[in-house]
Amino acid sequence: MLGFARTLRHAGVGASPDRVEAMLAAVGALDVLDPSDVYWAGRLTLCAGPDDLDRYDAAFAAYFAGEAPRPARPAGQPEQRVAAAAPLDAGSGEGDEGEQPPETAGRASADEVLRHRDVAEMTVAEREHLRRLFALLVPASPMRPSRRRRPSPHGAVHASRTVRRALHDGGEVTRLLHRRSRPRPRRVVLLVDVSGSMSPYADALLRFAHAAVRAHPAATEVFTVGTRLTRVTREMRLRDPDEALAASGAAIPDWSGGTRLGEVLKAFLDRWGQRGTARGAVVVVCSDGWERGGTELLAEQMARLRRLAHAVVWVNPHKGRTGYQPLTGGMQAALPAVDSFVAGHSMAAFEELAGVIERA
Repeated sequence: MLGFARTLRHAGVGASPDRVEAMLAAVGALDVLDPSDVYWAGRLTLCAGPDDLDRYDAAFAAYFAGEAPRPARPAGQPEQRVAAAAPLDAGSGEGDEGEQPPETAGRASADEVLRHRDVAEMTVAEREHLRRLFALLVPASPMRPSRRRRPSPHGAVHASRTVRRALHDGGEVTRLLHRRSRPRPRRVVLLVDVSGSMSPYADALLRFAHAAVRAHPAATEVFTVGTRLTRVTREMRLRDPDEALAASGAAIPDWSGGTRLGEVLKAFLDRWGQRGTARGAVVVVCSDGWERGGTELLAEQMARLRRLAHAVVWVNPHKGRTGYQPLTGGMQAALPAVDSFVAGHSMAAFEELAGVIERA
């Protein structure tokens, strides 16, 4: 529930600490396993005004994986009024009880269409809605085994702790103490192409990068590539996404310029990769593959990156178009060293990308 409150704050709902305490008290007095109880407990305590209601409904549906609460009808209250104020209905009852209100159903249908629409073809209003959807996106980090072991109820026997416990108990081994390694987040490195050919998608890609940094700031690095390499991790750590993108834009000297992927990738590996940033990490390259320089250098550096990284993911916005074939020289040179080749043209594609990174 505290995680849901944080998600609401990212979506623009105040959700102050006193309101969060009231929400926890309300959920504690109700059934936390009942979606309807959780929905109304949060809506009546966390929302400060009418402007928060739509954001709350969108955040509730996104955070709880589309769970649609079905509110019980209060005594003496007309059924139609309850249905109009409730979110999407999960079940279908007899008569009109299981039908969705037209306004809610229309909004859900519009959200679903927007999730699959190409970012480059969106209107200004649709892009504004997309920004709110990015605020609700929380990409999970891939995990890796840790060398450091911690006490655990299961696993290998911790000999020294068991002996110390036996000495404390008078020399009798009354209990075996165990330990095992716990997984730790694996580093994720995002290389975002901000050249002229990628300008329709650069804003969405950087918003995805901001969501990744916001979710795991210590395990995520962000660089922009074009004619030169720019590290924007510090700017991406700003909490507000608009402020983070504005700061990143001010720090990027080659926005909407040309593309020298081979040279920039070599600069990244020489300065950052060999020092450990790319070693054992999941490296995500977001580019359409247009290469102004020679493709031989790009192929050589991609092979070098593949030897250092745990996994290499290439995101090409054009892959989401019907009939697309990776025929450009840059893509032909890079694909042999790529583990996953995914699209990056819509919100649904970014959600799929988050799953690819997590499973890596």
